Amino acid sequence: MPGMPPPAADERQTLLNFLAFQQNAFFAVAYGLTDEQARSTPSVSALSIGGLVKHAAGVQKGWTERAAAAPDSPPPDPRPLEEQMAEYGDQYTMREDETLSDLLAALKAQNAETLRVFAEQDLDAPVPVPHGVPWFPQDIDHWSVRWVAHHLIEELSRHAGHADIIRESIDGATMYELMAGIEGWPETDWIKPWKPPA
Repeated sequence: MPGMPPPAADERQTLLNFLAFQQNAFFAVAYGLTDEQARSTPSVSALSIGGLVKHAAGVQKGWTERAAAAPDSPPPDPRPLEEQMAEYGDQYTMREDETLSDLLAALKAQNAETLRVFAEQDLDAPVPVPHGVPWFPQDIDHWSVRWVAHHLIEELSRHAGHADIIRESIDGATMYELMAGIEGWPETDWIKPWKPPA
């Protein structure tokens, strides 16, 4: 993972490059953590690295399913609303029976599916706005697949920022030194790759 998304010759590849860059941030921020550290909530927030990794996979799944179904809506979830809301709330928490390696594997699989869908779908295809959701606009009927790609970049970058602060609260590690550590960048006066404590 380079320090910035690479340039691209067209709009679609630019979207894919920026999306992949934000996806990969979660692997860097989780680099070298134990399950206990990934589950911890060391800042004033109730969020953890593990919970954010789960949410990054979950939020991509929902939006990618919408983009893949365009111009139709994905099939409705037949479960009771309470069950759906419980699952949504669980996305933000790394439970005691979950491991960081399993959560990262699930994120890796979802990342690949997200990139596949946005590589293939018509960027202009209309994506229906679910009007039963109060925080979605009520005055438009459709987004586009292009809009959904931009929204996922926004969503992932916002939560990658949350994860940066949480990781720094755990052990002082910051994003560029974590990226340097996971990618094996050479040490310079500017960047010292993060290494697990001896």
